[in-house]
Amino acid sequence: MRASADAPPNRLEGVTSPLHHWIVTIVCDDRPGIVHAVTGAIVEAQGNITELQQFSGLESGRFFLRLQTETATDHGGLLAALQPVIESYGMECRVDRVGRPLRTLVLVSKAAHCLNDLLFRQRSGQLPVQIPLVLGNHPDLAELASFYDVPFESRPVTTAEEKTAFEERVLRAVEEHDIELVVLARYMQILSPELCAALEGRIINIHHSFLPGFKGANPYRQAHQRGVKLIGATAHFVTSDLDEGPIIEQNVVRVDHSRSPAELVAIGQDEESRTLSQAVTWFAEDRVLLDGQRTIIFQ
Repeated sequence: MRASADAPPNRLEGVTSPLHHWIVTIVCDDRPGIVHAVTGAIVEAQGNITELQQFSGLESGRFFLRLQTETATDHGGLLAALQPVIESYGMECRVDRVGRPLRTLVLVSKAAHCLNDLLFRQRSGQLPVQIPLVLGNHPDLAELASFYDVPFESRPVTTAEEKTAFEERVLRAVEEHDIELVVLARYMQILSPELCAALEGRIINIHHSFLPGFKGANPYRQAHQRGVKLIGATAHFVTSDLDEGPIIEQNVVRVDHSRSPAELVAIGQDEESRTLSQAVTWFAEDRVLLDGQRTIIFQ
């Protein structure tokens, strides 16, 4: 693509080809010289580093790095420039284009607030995702998805056989649409260990967070009866251990005795929507790296 006549001058001296803006993430065992080696390879690829963050996990002994670089070098060329460093340090390395929308599948039940927030932010350009399909175990949110011109499918999950069929449809959808992230936007079903394993590291859930915690039906009414003072939300990776996956984001808001159960629900839903969207944004921007059961978040 040719630059327009009034385009700003190229910021890389001597480079006349169109610039690409890449994200590079690296995970490896921590040892001296990593940053020097990586940045040197970027320079060799005629890259200009526009953002760089790093972290050394003292307990795990692992090193984490995320950088953004502008360069005329294409994806394959940048990987080739980094390959000697990757091999020398035994790195897990990922290179992706800055701002590329992440192909995302959303699973829902009946609650609309998280889905509405995700679809609105996608349409308005605030969320770097592309949602080709919403799957639900109830038909309630079909009209909402239709409003945003997103295809919607619903299948009941009331028996073991129906649950198996639903999860098989999820895996087919992942293949059909090249899905990179699955989001549980208040999907109120427990996933099988097999599905959790198949989507490990790329499936995010959201749930309420109370101090103390309340499980089962009507958690907000339970919170009201106990006079809870803090309401929050937690977004985390899904594992076979229910609600115990690595935490990506948490938010909290103070409440008092004057709040009715309905008001607590509204406050909680706002926190859930905000927290889930933030977690999805960070994941889509390659800002979330795993260190065992912990997450490293490069904001």
